[in-house]
Amino acid sequence: MTPLARIVALPVRGYRLLLSPWIGHACRFQPTCSAYALQALERHGAVRGTALMLRRIGRCHPWGGSGYDPVPPRAGSDQ
Repeated sequence: MTPLARIVALPVRGYRLLLSPWIGHACRFQPTCSAYALQALERHGAVRGTALMLRRIGRCHPWGGSGYDPVPPRAGSDQ
């Protein structure tokens, strides 16, 4: 993970540590939005990972989708 991606990941890790236990585990997607965010930052870096994370969070509403939604692989990669 790039240094900038590590900084962007801090609020996500804080959410998982402090807020997630209080809110509960009722995510509509698999992997959860916070796990998706960390995977996107790891795989795509800070800029693209943040864009993917925001797009995923934007889909997390009562009329949005649900189910398996993995992080897309990097362009030109075999992941």
